[in-house]
This record gives sequence, C-alpha cells and structure tokens, in this order.
Amino acid sequence: MSAVREQPPEGRYGRSADERADRKLRIAGAVLGVLFLGLIGWFGWYYVVDSKISAEMIKFDVVSDTEVQVHLEIRKDEGLAGVCTLRSRSEDGAEVARKDVVVDDPGGRVDRVYSLRTTARATSAELLGCTTR
Repeated sequence: MSAVREQPPEGRYGRSADERADRKLRIAGAVLGVLFLGLIGWFGWYYVVDSKISAEMIKFDVVSDTEVQVHLEIRKDEGLAGVCTLRSRSEDGAEVARKDVVVDDPGGRVDRVYSLRTTARATSAELLGCTTR
C-alpha cells in the first residue's frame, strides 16, 4: 500500500499563492509602519524645534475682588514679537477674565508680571498659550 500525498513535492512548482500574499502583506505593513514613524517624528520635531515662543506661568496672586496678577517667564527668539493669552476663573469655574498680552521686548527672555481685571473674585489663573505675530 502506498502513501497518498496531499501536497506537491517541496520546491517543484514554486511558491504557493499564500506565501506570495503573506510576503506582500509583510512588505506593505513594513512600508506603512515606516511612514507612520516618520510622520510621528516630523510632528515631534515641528512641535519642539519650530516653536519660536514659549512661556511658563511662575505664579499668580489674587490682589482683590477685581484684579489678579500673573507672573510669566517667556522665552523666544530675539527680536520676535508675540501674544500670550491669559485666563482667570472664579471658584465655580466661570471665566472672569481673559487677556491677550503683547510680548514685543527685543530680548530672548522676558520675565514680567501682568495684571488682569476680573468681573468677580478669581481663584485661579492660567496661561492658555503663546503665538508669534
């Protein structure tokens, strides 16, 4: 009695269709993976290196029911002008002040206290962000 083979002999008829499809899928996956990593790297580079102005709120002080003082440290390229947006909120979370402050000092580092007029007593202040002009 002889054994019955269900598959052709190895290497006799070339690759099967499944092996070719698997190889194409692996290549497509690798190409898409490299493109995705490149895109993530480009976004990261743009965010970190290309930002020309950045700021940090050092502290804030609620002076009265109608005023908050915000201490900002701003880093930027020399000679560049920008605008930073500040916001203050009351205890219930309502916005009681918003102000765009112009940063036009020629230096690369600006350390300044800004005053915000509020419509009610504020309990917090925050820096929303800075952009170049």
